[in-house]
Amino acid sequence: MRSGQGRVHAGERLAVALSFAYFFCVLAAYYVIRPLREQLAAAVGSTQLPWFYGATFIGTLLLSPLFAALVTRWPRRVVMPVVQVFFIACLLGFVPLFAWPELLGPKTLGVTFFVWVSVFNLFVVSVFWSFMSDIWDSGQARRLFPVIAVAGTVGAVAGPMLTRSLVGVIGVAPLLVVSAALLCLALGCVVALGRWARRHGARRHEPGHEAAVGGGMFDGLKQVFADPFIRNMSILLLLADGIGTVNYALVTDYSGATFADAVARTRFAANIDLAGNVLTAITQLTLTRWLLPRKGPGIVIMIWALVSVGALSLVLFARDPHAPLLMGMPAVAIALIVSRGLAYGMAEPARHSLYTRVPRSVRYKGQNAVDTAVWRFGDMSIALGMNWLRVLGMGTAGFAGVSAAAAVIAAGIGWRLSRRPEGVPAAQTPPPR
Repeated sequence: MRSGQGRVHAGERLAVALSFAYFFCVLAAYYVIRPLREQLAAAVGSTQLPWFYGATFIGTLLLSPLFAALVTRWPRRVVMPVVQVFFIACLLGFVPLFAWPELLGPKTLGVTFFVWVSVFNLFVVSVFWSFMSDIWDSGQARRLFPVIAVAGTVGAVAGPMLTRSLVGVIGVAPLLVVSAALLCLALGCVVALGRWARRHGARRHEPGHEAAVGGGMFDGLKQVFADPFIRNMSILLLLADGIGTVNYALVTDYSGATFADAVARTRFAANIDLAGNVLTAITQLTLTRWLLPRKGPGIVIMIWALVSVGALSLVLFARDPHAPLLMGMPAVAIALIVSRGLAYGMAEPARHSLYTRVPRSVRYKGQNAVDTAVWRFGDMSIALGMNWLRVLGMGTAGFAGVSAAAAVIAAGIGWRLSRRPEGVPAAQTPPPR
């Protein structure tokens, strides 16, 4: 990394390294336990996903105001560690339930764990990006977010590899301890980053830089409807989520119909994750790293959408979308790998860089509401919609066509949001109390 006018300036190196380690630990912690959730979904089939997503949506809907209440009343140096400690405690609480499944019952434990892992993923990632947009300004975000995003991808590759190598040696329950240990390392990064931001951060001279955000606990959910920026960011996320959820459901059905046992389904899910995450890393280190600082988020989002349309076209026009097409993977799996890999490699860093332009209340409350409650509302609604469309006779090709249309609309919204002048305030928010 070069100093001066390089991507990472000399005074930023420590904070970038800590941000990198923080995101690596968060994503690795999630991907250590994600294959357990995936094999459960494949075992029950995609028609049951609306129930899982519905329960997850309720969980995020309950937690979003609680998180908003935290940032309303407490400064950042308190909120960030509290969130990490909460999820560490939850992970450790699952250990005895997995060690002795009869305590809760296998089915109840499976559903509870599916919902909790889904909530956990959304909140820890959303809180991470809220923190990033609060300590880096807009110019830094365009330079540094592609670099920092690579850490998540490396963690997402390391997580499944840890699971594949350890599950046969230590069993399932101890994997939860491994995940909790990674979150403990992330907690140390949070504390160190907070100290750096207070002394050297680009936003340290802004009024109320680290103070409690103020306002009310339902501000984030209100901003989804009242703030034009957050409303459009919600629509953009719903469209992107629609692509991912449809592809995920199609692959879930393929996995359930093709693989007869949990081990094979888990291995297939881990292979999908590994391929998608490798593609994400390649994209982040090449296209996004070059495009985002030079061309801005609009171009990056448009390229993601257009390539996703191309991948979905494989499913749309394939004679048999479940037949092996490339390296043993069918068209439905390739579409999921490409769209997911580019979503995390291109669209997510670009989308989160847009939040650096808005006030702190929007960065913490609005962004968190979009990345948790809105996201899971989209999962539930799209999965229900797929069930209804199946009743009407829509098949795999039809779902691929709908997803391709969503990608085109998302490209237009992303471009328009990226043209929004920096410094234009979002909807008026109350001052901190």
